Amino acid sequence: MPVTEADIPVARLTGCLDSAVREAGALALGKFGAPLRNWTKGKNSPVCEADIAVDHLLRERLMAATPDYGWLSEESADDPRRLTARRVWVVDPIDGTRGFIAGRTDWAVSVALVENGRPLAAALFAPATDEMFGATTGQGATRNGQPIRTSAGTALAGARFAGPPRRLEHLAAIAPGIETVPKIFSLALRLAAVATGALDAALAGPNSHDWDLAAADLLVHEAGGALTSIEGRPPIYNEPHPVHGALFAAGGARHAALLDLVRGRQTDFA
Repeated sequence: MPVTEADIPVARLTGCLDSAVREAGALALGKFGAPLRNWTKGKNSPVCEADIAVDHLLRERLMAATPDYGWLSEESADDPRRLTARRVWVVDPIDGTRGFIAGRTDWAVSVALVENGRPLAAALFAPATDEMFGATTGQGATRNGQPIRTSAGTALAGARFAGPPRRLEHLAAIAPGIETVPKIFSLALRLAAVATGALDAALAGPNSHDWDLAAADLLVHEAGGALTSIEGRPPIYNEPHPVHGALFAAGGARHAALLDLVRGRQTDFA
């Protein structure tokens, strides 16, 4: 049988992925702080010229290398052909656009390669702080080339949490003693902070999309943690409607303790 791009070992694609994400990050950083046209899409989602420019660059670089892969990006029109592709690039050109526009540093370029609903490889680059995160299934996760690991333990009291303020208030009511930190505008970076142990746990409110989650999901998983729904189900990506409910991320043992605490309280976190 002929070899197709879908048969290429993931290890052979990570160099292309890393290079494309670094180039995209440099492009975004070059526009950071400059006057940019921006507008609102959907209900209340900001987008700016830099988002579109980075999206175009990533699509050109990645799809040129893998033309039979699917493509799902926050800033591209959805192409239903992705649903029949074995592998799909899931892309957020700038995760944390609101912060980017405001001149904050908590934004990132996020790309994952997904197969059968789960990420195989991921690159997450925060150019403003020069942090490159990477992960490949079964190979661990890194930041700037160094291995990262979620924090150990099961205790919730004293644990550092980040997430939507209202959901954190509900959590604090049933888990006295948790420490909450200011919201990180990029959801991907919020989850990456769990992967590094800088945060012990993080919450994602409902209505996050594949592109917000897929790369960071693999980082958390490969760093020894878990990202799941309140019922304990991991996100499945590249579905027809790529939107998710509330999610919880933490190191493996703490994640189990957290789910034991919140299980049955879906309405508090919806």
